[in-house]
Amino acid sequence: MTKPESPFFTLLFTISLLMHAQSSYKQIYIVYMGEKNNNNWDEFSTQSLHHSMLLEVHESIDAAKESLIYSYGRSFNGFAAMLSEEEAAIISDMEEVVSVFPNLGLELQTTRSWDFMEFTDDASKLTPPFDGRNIIIGMFDTGIWPESESFNDEGLGPPPKKWRGKCQTEHNFTCNNKIIGARYYQSFGLEEQFKSARDESGHGSHAASVAAGREVVGANYFGLAKGTAKGGAPNARIAVYKVCWNMACYAADILAAFDDAIADGVDIISASFAGYLQSRFLFNPVAIGSFHAVKNGILTIAAAGNQGPQRGGLANHPPWILTVAASTIYRKFVTPLVLGNGDVITANSINTYNVKNISYPLILGGDATNFSANYIPRESSLCFPGSLNSEKVKGKIVLCENSEGGAGVQMATGAGVIAPNRPQQNYAENYLFQTASISNKEISKVSQYIKSSNKPKANIMFSETMEDKDAPYVASFSSRGPNIFNHDILKPDLCAPGVNILGAWSPIASPSMFIGTEDFRSVEYNIISGTSVSCPHVTGAAAYVKATHPTWSPAAIKSALMTTANPMDPKMHEYEKEFAYGSGHVKPLYAVDPGLVFNATKEDYSDFFCKEGPRNGCKSTKALKPWDLNYPSLSLAVKDGNAIKGNFVRAVTNVGMPKSTYDVIIDVPHILKVKVEPSTLAFSKVGEEKFFFVEVTGPKISQVPIISGSITWVHLNHIVRIPIVVYTILPCMEFRNSSLNQHLN
Repeated sequence: MTKPESPFFTLLFTISLLMHAQSSYKQIYIVYMGEKNNNNWDEFSTQSLHHSMLLEVHESIDAAKESLIYSYGRSFNGFAAMLSEEEAAIISDMEEVVSVFPNLGLELQTTRSWDFMEFTDDASKLTPPFDGRNIIIGMFDTGIWPESESFNDEGLGPPPKKWRGKCQTEHNFTCNNKIIGARYYQSFGLEEQFKSARDESGHGSHAASVAAGREVVGANYFGLAKGTAKGGAPNARIAVYKVCWNMACYAADILAAFDDAIADGVDIISASFAGYLQSRFLFNPVAIGSFHAVKNGILTIAAAGNQGPQRGGLANHPPWILTVAASTIYRKFVTPLVLGNGDVITANSINTYNVKNISYPLILGGDATNFSANYIPRESSLCFPGSLNSEKVKGKIVLCENSEGGAGVQMATGAGVIAPNRPQQNYAENYLFQTASISNKEISKVSQYIKSSNKPKANIMFSETMEDKDAPYVASFSSRGPNIFNHDILKPDLCAPGVNILGAWSPIASPSMFIGTEDFRSVEYNIISGTSVSCPHVTGAAAYVKATHPTWSPAAIKSALMTTANPMDPKMHEYEKEFAYGSGHVKPLYAVDPGLVFNATKEDYSDFFCKEGPRNGCKSTKALKPWDLNYPSLSLAVKDGNAIKGNFVRAVTNVGMPKSTYDVIIDVPHILKVKVEPSTLAFSKVGEEKFFFVEVTGPKISQVPIISGSITWVHLNHIVRIPIVVYTILPCMEFRNSSLNQHLN
């Protein structure tokens, strides 16, 4: 989203979690029952089963029916219902129930980006038979604006015959041969929202256009980023599943969308949302839904989350999900801030106002306190809404000590705001009026200028486009690993452009965001940042691989994207390294010809899924460690103070030249000793599988954030690279179940 680290959204989400943790009233719970009973789904019989279960905690069948929100049965078994905590606990003890959890909310988290990945129109046509018309992408988001030029169906024939979905047409929503299906889900009654798949926030339209938007010449945001906008798979079909309302995406709706999308016949699912308190698989709607998707041959691609730069805040951690971090591209937007003394400061913000470059008087927020409303200078220095005296602020630019101060300045009729960046901010944000976002050091510089000048003034100029020669590097907001739920699965999987990306927008949505204010401008394209933007980039790349290799499994597609990713510069991410970017920066053209892939079967994932506890026939059949999953990366978590020791087994399948021999290259720091056997893999045919073993050893380590290197299999132009990560587990990283999960488990 435009403001990926906004404390406002954090507050909203925290309130939501606290509210739904109460046990004194009824709320929506999800009851997960595992696989559906048979292949012939019947809505009436499925609902009857769920009604009978609810009758155990209700006095009448009418009350049971009234409490039911959703019946899941097209692709897996379960339901969502209005229950008290005590009723949920009773149902959780039923033999056929796997897990019960509350309906918590998850938060939503181009022209040049595809060129930056060397995925131009001409380049993508070099690898036939890519066309993408038979690929269906399921977009889980805030809906879509169907009239946008990015979703025109010119030249596209009818939907693929495998499509079994439908188009819900409420509020004049229409589908075409591009948007072939649309559904909406709303377990919470938000009366002010359109009850339709139409996008009111812009987020879903943006994500869909980045993944699969048609070519649109001259797309721009108030003149910025002008060019030809298109998605990674411009001919792919889009199926819309609106599960997010007001930027919140609730568990019951997400599971309903997965249930439908799997049965509808989508090929890939794109989910640009993440939760702050992601939980174990059996209590995680995205983990459950994507698990059933992968068992049906559908890859789910999801956002890593926007909780960076601190470590361990990563979401969407299951190994069957392709988890995407956000990186920069070579273009960035800056706003020159010119002080009255001639000093020029480069601000990290997008300013589309002040086209005439007018200077305004400059004032400190602390010097404009609204004493009549009982505020004090410290509060007005932070520019809280209502804390500023409008008579002193009117027509002036205000220096605030709070990154969210713009709303307070605008409410006091100020002309603009100078505010501090967020921690380590390396992206620009859209604002409602003139804004210069600068470092704390530069804030002090401006403050000194104001205090030393009789008539301080400033000019926040119209934004400019600059080249970022250091790109790509990971955005500061992008969530980092390690994977605190599955220590031996490296996450994120890879990174993709997610900073200042142009995409389609809803014309009724605000193009910017301030707390307590509204932006009534209407735009068709907008520039936003977030892992919710990097996610659809990988979705488009995955669609390209799927179209080229329609029989490849989700694991093979994921492997191809990971092992061909471009290695990132570890010096740019010295503390976190692979925990920031995974296997590296996605390179779609290379992924269609990876040479070797790491495959995994649905049985492998089932075994991994069921290790959390045997319920309703969900049993782990293999006594393997998590690191033995055939994953295209190697992660070794060492308890603090222990020696480094790990043994991995991996299998690779030849998808390149029939007769080929791969030699291994080991690149690790001296502290690690890595042995690979065999050191050569000789293949005689396509589809042949070979195993190799990796031994990683080293001395005792304590409080080591990360040690990393790589193993690379090389044959001619095929380079198959997998990262190796070793780190220590500290006591604070150990996962503990929530009290609610303990009660219901």
